[in-house]
Amino acid sequence: MAIDSSAFQNIIDDFTVDAEHLRIVAADFRYDLRKGLADPDASSLRMLKSYVGLPTGEEKGEYLALDFGGTNVRVLRIRLDGDGKFEVLKKVAKPLRIAGQYDYVGKGSTAEEQFGFIAGLVDEAIDGDHETKFLLGHTFSFPSSQTDLNNARLIIWTKEFATAGVEGQVVNDLLLAALKKRGIENVEPRAVINDTVAVLLAAAYKRGATYIGSIYATGHNTCYLEPYAGEATAPMVLNLESGGFMKLAPNRFDTALDEASEKPGEQRLEKMVSGRYMGELFGLVLAELFGEKKDYGFTSIDMSSIINDDTKEKHNVQGILKDKTGHDIDTEDAEHIQELASAIVIRSARLVTASYVGILWQLAGDKPLEKQHIAIDGSVYEKMPLAKENIMRALYELLGEDAAQVDTVLETGGSGLGAAIAAAMSQK
Repeated sequence: MAIDSSAFQNIIDDFTVDAEHLRIVAADFRYDLRKGLADPDASSLRMLKSYVGLPTGEEKGEYLALDFGGTNVRVLRIRLDGDGKFEVLKKVAKPLRIAGQYDYVGKGSTAEEQFGFIAGLVDEAIDGDHETKFLLGHTFSFPSSQTDLNNARLIIWTKEFATAGVEGQVVNDLLLAALKKRGIENVEPRAVINDTVAVLLAAAYKRGATYIGSIYATGHNTCYLEPYAGEATAPMVLNLESGGFMKLAPNRFDTALDEASEKPGEQRLEKMVSGRYMGELFGLVLAELFGEKKDYGFTSIDMSSIINDDTKEKHNVQGILKDKTGHDIDTEDAEHIQELASAIVIRSARLVTASYVGILWQLAGDKPLEKQHIAIDGSVYEKMPLAKENIMRALYELLGEDAAQVDTVLETGGSGLGAAIAAAMSQK
């Protein structure tokens, strides 16, 4: 069946963010930043305090890093050598659940079991050394309320976790109790940060002049170093939970996706830009074009393959569409399909960039923009075709010549290194 060209073009227009609209999004993001600094309840950005600034790059010593962001938990022993250098001395990684063997995340599991298992990983990472003192940094990527660098209280489990006895508790208190029960008195949990903050700390340690850290992957979030210019407050990294930014103009497909989501009316930016939702948006458009009400199950990986098909006949695009929808399409329609996937990715990159520019404007204030890096971790930024180049294009659209002052850098593995750096900084 042939795709109606007029209807298709209208849809492409719906996913196109022009320069004027992009500038409005960036300005609205900065407005929400400023409102959130005065009163977080007045902003769609959470403005969560991390209680940590940025490293100098000269932090030294041996530290433990616990990376707890999902069912796969890692404990690393990391030596910081200063001058932005480090070495991973030991890495222990195990899942919290193996079907048929054990389950420390499902219903029926307890906090004592879960953190006892993690304490065992810590023991393995230190090779059973119960004498040498180790400070431990903890990247904990679940919704938490925090009152200082070491005090993070789990608000609610996400990611299908159901372990009893953790919600409402200070996670490092649970970890400390589990360590002591195992006879590990020499490991002291000293810092809790989330994965976005960890990315920023890791990048700033290695290269300096990095004030914005971002996750651009299955989900999306950004943090930045708020300078508190003109105030007595010391600069601090703020976790924005920016996927919840709401001042955007969703099209009808965004609205349909939101209404069918687990939490309608929340996470508007994330639902318009992140890898988790790209395939779903793509499928909603195709369902309309094909006159069907189906969930085809497209993923961001499918979209990447579609965009990457540079053959004249677009056989790969045709094959993916046949496999997912059952429809046979010709080369012309395959080109339309490729254009649609590209439009969704390009919009994503442009909206994410607008949020970065809102932060850059906040950092600069009334002064010229400093030369700096934006640290980004995540599969969309790293692997999705068109993402990186459209971030840079949008930076130049919004900043003009000042965009030469800014570049983006890939920061992988930041969850572990960032946690170790946070532990080192806890001594200041």
